Amino acid sequence: MDTKYDFTQHDADRIVYVRPVDAEDLPAEVQDQLGGLKTLYAVHNALGERLALVKDRNLAFQLARQNDFAPVTVH
Repeated sequence: MDTKYDFTQHDADRIVYVRPVDAEDLPAEVQDQLGGLKTLYAVHNALGERLALVKDRNLAFQLARQNDFAPVTVH
C-alpha cells in the first residue's frame, strides 16, 4: 500500500486526558458523596477543563470513547 496520509490533519479537539484525582483534593460536598472512594478519575479537554469525574479509570475511558473522544492518560 502506497497511500500518503497527512498526519498534521488530526482532530486534536477530540482528545481528552484522563488523570487520577485524590478524593481529599475535592470539595467537601463532593467527598460526602464518594462512599469511601480514595481516588477518582477526571476527564479533561485540551484546555484543562474538567468534563467528567468518575469512579475508575476504565469507566473514564469508556465514557470518552462513547462520546467520540480519544482518551489518553496523564500522569
